[in-house]
Amino acid sequence: MVEDCRLNYNPLGENMKYRKLGNMEKHVSAIGLGCMGMSQSYPPFPEKSEMIQFLSQAVEIGENFFDTSEVYGVYANEELVGEALQPFRKQVILATKFGWNIQEGKVLGLDSRPETIRKAVEGSLRRLRTDYIDLYYQHRVDPNVPIEEVAGTMKELVQEGKILHWGLSEAGIKTVRRAHAVYPVTALQSEYSMWYRKAEEEMLSVLEELNIGLVAFSPLGKGFLTGSITKESTFAENDIRHSIPRFNESQNLEENQKLADRMKEYALEKNVTSAQLALAWILAQKPWIVPIPGTKKLHRLKENMGAVDIKVSTEELEQIKAMLSSIEIAGARYSEAQERTTGL
Repeated sequence: MVEDCRLNYNPLGENMKYRKLGNMEKHVSAIGLGCMGMSQSYPPFPEKSEMIQFLSQAVEIGENFFDTSEVYGVYANEELVGEALQPFRKQVILATKFGWNIQEGKVLGLDSRPETIRKAVEGSLRRLRTDYIDLYYQHRVDPNVPIEEVAGTMKELVQEGKILHWGLSEAGIKTVRRAHAVYPVTALQSEYSMWYRKAEEEMLSVLEELNIGLVAFSPLGKGFLTGSITKESTFAENDIRHSIPRFNESQNLEENQKLADRMKEYALEKNVTSAQLALAWILAQKPWIVPIPGTKKLHRLKENMGAVDIKVSTEELEQIKAMLSSIEIAGARYSEAQERTTGL
């Protein structure tokens, strides 16, 4: 594996591996923390006090990159993250997202008009208990607002000191190029894992060309790549996987067990967990890719963060690539409605 992780000194006394994300001055934890599941999509949802303690512990063991959004739990997740991390504000990097028409606590669709963005950023600043946001993403591309107009608004917010950097989430190549031409994009957040590798077709080369980092969400395949999901698994209606063909159709779950089984074999050979192997594989792809697995448990966070110490050789990467190419993944990663909002 290319030696691509920079060893920094953590103010709390821990050595932790960090990565440079695009043009961001600060380095982020090589393994970030996705916070969405603390408030939505992956029940059960623990008490707020429990998650505040958990987030504090995350900082104490070296985590510094936290991902949230105004839409997660409709403001609830930002409020949680803001309260928990306020004591550590100078030590952490906060990423959140805009781009929604939210009225009286309900999400009515996309809206990235400048006036909506300005309202959104003020709300996020207040909930996150900060006077600046490190990384501010457009959560989904709004087809009714030219991306150049969004990028121009981001430039203004940087000049005003309200955000330090901006990014796009699940955007397509043409949109990334158009946005970057107006004001440099720091990061693209998109799904990337062993069982969703579309970014490898063209996007990774474009990001490398433009010096844009990739923040990989669902790097553990929404839990599937941990090996804990079987063909008998079922999901509650408020679980995001309930609406996803890869999870809500038993034949897909059964077919995809081939990947989970092979991963388990590789992991056992290396004396690591399946989750650690999946994360180490992502880290080995490019030095500017940062996965953000979500968890609500400290021992799982430590397990995930331990992936930074796992070496994946060139030979092993080739073996895994051949294995992945030989297994056809069954089922779509999103419902048709969800997929229509991506890749614009």
